[in-house]
Amino acid sequence: MKKILLLQTGGTISMQLNSNGPELDPERWGDLLYKQIPELSTVAELEADKVFFEDSSDVNRSHWKMLAESIYKQYENYDGFVVLHGTDTMAYTASALSFALLNSSKPIIFTGSQVPMSKLRSDARRNLVNAVELATQHIPEIAICFNDHLFRGNRSSKMSIGDFDAFSSPNYPHLAEIGIDINLSENILEPKGSFECNPVFDDSIFVLKLHPNLKSEYLNWLDLKKIKVVILEAFGSGNMPVKGDYNLLPFIEKCQDRGVHVIITSQAAYDAVKLNQYSSGRAARKRGAISAGEMTMEATITKTMYLLGQNLEEQNFRNQFEKNLAGER
Repeated sequence: MKKILLLQTGGTISMQLNSNGPELDPERWGDLLYKQIPELSTVAELEADKVFFEDSSDVNRSHWKMLAESIYKQYENYDGFVVLHGTDTMAYTASALSFALLNSSKPIIFTGSQVPMSKLRSDARRNLVNAVELATQHIPEIAICFNDHLFRGNRSSKMSIGDFDAFSSPNYPHLAEIGIDINLSENILEPKGSFECNPVFDDSIFVLKLHPNLKSEYLNWLDLKKIKVVILEAFGSGNMPVKGDYNLLPFIEKCQDRGVHVIITSQAAYDAVKLNQYSSGRAARKRGAISAGEMTMEATITKTMYLLGQNLEEQNFRNQFEKNLAGER
C-alpha cells in the first residue's frame, strides 16, 4: 500500500459550521477527516501534517515557501502528497509550486471543496478520496483534483464560485477523468531533470486590467522604482488602446526606460496572446513587451515572481519567461 502525506493548509474543506456560518477550526479538522472518511485507510497508508491553517485569500509567497519546503523535507518518506487548500487561490499555489518544485517524480495533488466537509451536501468527501487515490498513481505532476477531473496545476483557473465543477484548464487537456475507473491522459509530464526546491518569490509586480476609457495619465501614480514587472491584462490576443488620452504605448516605453518588464496577458481565458497579430500588439512588442502566450493569469503571476526571485539579467529573464519550465506553456 502506498504511503501518502496529507498536508493541511486550511480552506473551506476544513471549515466547521456554527451559528456564524462556516469558520476555520484548526483543532477539529483531523478528527473530522478520519471519522467521516474511514475508507481512506483502504486506499493508502495515510499520514497528516498541518503546514499552516489559513483562508486561502490570505495565502501568499511566504506560505508557498513553507509548503514547498515541507514537501521537499519529507519527499523521500512518501509515495505521494495531497494538499488540502482553499479554492480561491488554489490555482495560484499549485502554479507557484510547479516552479518552486521542479521535476517532481511523485504526485503532488491539490484538492479542496466548495462546501465544508461538516455539511451534509458537501463535495469534500469525493474530492479528497479521489485526490488520495490519484496520489497513489504514477502522476509526476503538481495537479488539482476537483469534481472528478485532474488538471495540471499551472494550467488551471477557478471558474465558478457556486458550482461543484469549480475549476477548468482552458488551454490544456485534463490529466485524468475519474468515473468507475481512473482514466489517465497521455499528456502527463515526466521529469526532465533532478528534483529541486527553490521557493524564492519576489512580489515586486503590478497587475493592471485594461478597460475601455482607462486614461493613461492615471498610471503616472505608479512608483516604477519599486516595481520590476507590470502585467497588462489586455483585450483579445493582446490588444490595447493606442489613441488619444487612452494610448498606453507611452506607458510601456516609460517602463522600458526604467528597466521594468511589461508582460501582456489576455482577459480571454482561451487561446493565446499573439502580439504580432494586430497593430497595437506589434507596437507594444516593438517597445519591449513580452507575451504570456496561452498561460493562465495564475501561472503568469507566479512564474514572474519565481523568475524575479532568481535575480536574472534582463535578457535571461525574457528567455526564461518565454521558455516552458513546468508545462505551463
